Amino acid sequence: MVLPVIMAGGSGTRLWPLSRNNYPKQFLRLCSEHSLLQQTALRLATFEFSDPVLICNEEHRFIAAEQLREVGVHNGGIFLEPVGKNTAPAIALAALKSINDACDPILLVLPADHVIGNQGAFQQSVEAAVPLAMSGQLVTFGIVGDRPETGYGYIKRGKPVIANAYQVAEFVEKPDLATANKYIASGAYYWNSGMFMFKASTYLKELKAHRPDIYEACAAALQSSKSDFDFIRVDRAAFESCPSESVDYAVMEHTKQAVVVPMDAQWSDVGGFSSLWDVQHKDANGNVFVGDVKSVNSKNTLAYAENKLIAAVGVEDLVIINTKDAILVANKHNAQDVKLIVNELESQKRQEVTSHREVYRPWGKYDLIDSGERFQVKRITVRPGAKLSLQMHHHRAEHWVVVSGTAEVRIGDKSHFVTENESVYIPIAEIHALENPGKIDLELIEVQSGTYLEEDDIVRFEDGYGRVRS
Repeated sequence: MVLPVIMAGGSGTRLWPLSRNNYPKQFLRLCSEHSLLQQTALRLATFEFSDPVLICNEEHRFIAAEQLREVGVHNGGIFLEPVGKNTAPAIALAALKSINDACDPILLVLPADHVIGNQGAFQQSVEAAVPLAMSGQLVTFGIVGDRPETGYGYIKRGKPVIANAYQVAEFVEKPDLATANKYIASGAYYWNSGMFMFKASTYLKELKAHRPDIYEACAAALQSSKSDFDFIRVDRAAFESCPSESVDYAVMEHTKQAVVVPMDAQWSDVGGFSSLWDVQHKDANGNVFVGDVKSVNSKNTLAYAENKLIAAVGVEDLVIINTKDAILVANKHNAQDVKLIVNELESQKRQEVTSHREVYRPWGKYDLIDSGERFQVKRITVRPGAKLSLQMHHHRAEHWVVVSGTAEVRIGDKSHFVTENESVYIPIAEIHALENPGKIDLELIEVQSGTYLEEDDIVRFEDGYGRVRS
C-alpha cells in the first residue's frame, strides 16, 4: 500500500501579494484552473494509491478541505499543525498514525506547491521508487536540471543501485553560479525536489536513531491527538516542544540507506515570480499576462491583474502584480527580494501580509469593501446549504442587505426569510445566525458599526465547523 502524504504548510512569501499568510501559494490558481494543492492531489489519480493524507496549518484547515472537495478528492485525514515545525516532524506524524492504525505503508511525500509539466515522467519515477522503498531504502527524487540554478539545493549521485537509481553520495547546499554550472555540466548532480518515498517504519527507525527528540515529541503529540470531522488535532504543548527541522537535515543526510531516483518531469517549485514566469505560456514577446492586461512594446514581463486594468507600455523584464489591496512592481531578475518587502511589512504589523481583502471562510467568503473609524462594509457570499455560527458581538451592530439569493436569519429566538432588496438589523449583543437555504450563492452587503470592529469580537454558541471554544 502506498499512502500519499501531501505537505501544505508553507507560506510562499516570495509570491506576495498573491500569496498571504492566511492564503498562501499552495491554495492559489497560478498555472491552471486548479490550485497547486488541487493539482498535486489530482496528479495521484493515475495511481492505485490510498486516499492522501494532508498536513497543513490549523488556520488553513477549511481552505484545504474545501479545495479537495471541489475536485472530488477524498482525503485520508488532515493533520493540523498548531505551529509549523518543518518537514521532519510533519512526516513523523503521518508515519506514526499509519503505524498506530496497524499498517506499515510506503509513504509518498509530496509538497503541495509544486508544478509538474510531464505527468508520464513523474509517474515513471514514482513507480521506479516503489520496490526500492519496499526493500528498506529511503528514496529522494532528484530533478534533472536544465540550467545552473542557485536557488535549489543539490543531490550528488553515487554508485548505481538499480537501473536509473543511485546511492546518495552527498547533499549540497545552494551553490553560487560558478559551482552550479559545474554541477549541471557534470551530469552527476540533481536538484533537491523535496519529494520522498519510504516505508513508514523505515523512516521512524531512522528518525529515532538520528533525532530521538523529534521522534519522542511527535509520538507524544499524536498520543494525545483528537479527531474533529476529517481533522486530526495533535497536542499543542507536545508539538510546540518539538524541534523544527527538515527531513533532509534530520534523516536523509545521516542515513546509510538514502537513494536518489532521477525525475525529468518539467518540475518547478514556483519559488518566486521568475519561476512563475518560467512555467507559464508566453506570447510572441515573452510576456505572461493574466487578467485584464493591455500592452504596447513590452517584453519578457509578467503582469497579473486581479480586479483592475493594467496597461504596460515599453516595459521589459518586469513583474507587475495588482490585487485588491496591493500593487507590486519589481524587476523580474530581483523578484526574490520581495521577501524583504514582506519582512518590512511584518515589522509594521501590516494587514496586507496576513490576509487578502477577500477572506475565505468554511461557509463561503467575504470582501472588505470599505472601512472607517467606526464602520466597515463587507460583501458576504454564503454557499448553498452553508450556515454561519450562532453568535453575538459585544461592540458592534450589523445591518444586512440581501443582493441575491435568500437568507434565513435568526435574531434572538425568532427566524425569518430575507430575500433580494430586503434588509435586516442586528443590534449590539443580540444573538443571531445566518443561513443560505437556497440552491444558489447568497450575496449580501453587511454594514458594521461600533467602537470595535475586529474579527475577535465574535462569541460563538453553536457552530457546524468546530469553532466553538469552551
